[in-house]
Amino acid sequence: MKKPYMFLLPGIVFGFLLSKAGFSDYDLFMDMFLFTDLKLIWTMFTAIGVAMVSMSIVRRFKPRSLTGEPVQIKTKQLHRGTLIGGLIFGAGWGISGACPGTVLAQLGEGKILAVFTFLGIACGVYLFALLYPKLKKMGIPL
Repeated sequence: MKKPYMFLLPGIVFGFLLSKAGFSDYDLFMDMFLFTDLKLIWTMFTAIGVAMVSMSIVRRFKPRSLTGEPVQIKTKQLHRGTLIGGLIFGAGWGISGACPGTVLAQLGEGKILAVFTFLGIACGVYLFALLYPKLKKMGIPL
């Protein structure tokens, strides 16, 4: 089992960088969704491009993890649940002005509205965990 504290420092650095770049600013998200400031969109496209190249490299060279295990990339099928989940995620992001990564940076900055976003994320995760067995029995792919 992985030790969760190993991810604390990288998470703090990531949150600091999000904050420093202004990516935890509600107005930046509003401007992105209104297409008046494309800085955040271009940053996401850049991240997607870097991820695509990185995944191609991993698939081609089959590296090993720090513990010596082979790195495996598992793909998941797209299905109706993916679309529904994406729409819920996008609606929450547009309404709250935060995604799961930025809400923690907003909390670190002391933005009080981020508490409600965090609680909404926590309730959504709890609700999904509660419904997961029932959805699985119904044959809905997850």
